[in-house]
Amino acid sequence: MAAGPAHLPAALDRALALLSPEARRHGRLAAGGYLDLIGDRAPESTGAAQDLMVGRFVPTVYERWWRPALGRVAKGVFGPGMADEHRIARLLLGLSPGDGVLDVACGTGNFTRDFARSVGADGLVVGIDVSETMLTRAVADTRAGQLSDRAAYVRGDAAELPFLDSSFDAVCCFAALHLFAQPMRALDRMTAVLTPGGRIAIFTSVRGRSAPLRAAEAVMQTRSGMRMFEQGDVVEALRDRGFDDVRQRLAGFTQFVGGRLRS
Repeated sequence: MAAGPAHLPAALDRALALLSPEARRHGRLAAGGYLDLIGDRAPESTGAAQDLMVGRFVPTVYERWWRPALGRVAKGVFGPGMADEHRIARLLLGLSPGDGVLDVACGTGNFTRDFARSVGADGLVVGIDVSETMLTRAVADTRAGQLSDRAAYVRGDAAELPFLDSSFDAVCCFAALHLFAQPMRALDRMTAVLTPGGRIAIFTSVRGRSAPLRAAEAVMQTRSGMRMFEQGDVVEALRDRGFDDVRQRLAGFTQFVGGRLRS
């Protein structure tokens, strides 16, 4: 790891042991309090939707206004709210005290902090995201919540997760898979970093079945860069990667999918 403060936050110090040797060599502690593994080598943007996530404005309103409002539009009037999303994630991941959790595309850390409370002082949650502004906010809110002993943040590429294989008991990726340039590659890496019997939870897009809906979705996909998955794409992708007990819940233009990696 590049030069930095002598004393790292407790959780970040623990997270270093889970990184690949190359990541440990080249990572540096950013001023925002997260470990930066990519510097100027950030992945190329997939479009307008992703560009908003790395800007300066969205992180300031993300948890209170942006994410709930977009989620409501995508999930529908009767779809689950944010509190329900947190509950669904915890159920799909089956978290227990002492678990290790990876929160992929963690944003400002709203789910990361929730998981940290579930795994307790003996557990560890690592949030990874490409946005410097999101991560700076995540670190600050985690410190304010006195969770820095069990939650740490890394700036890196989800398609090339920089962790050793079999490092985590659970992996969450909510509201992000549809923004990745290589979503199936990202699923490969999420699978690799899970321990046998590990759990995964995904919240992402899903295409409608009617012709008018699909036409509107095609326009949205082109303009935003957001991928729209067919209804069986993510379920089949998880089964192909060795997940059992794969469950899916549809809500508007979105889907929740979870499964357990075969031991």
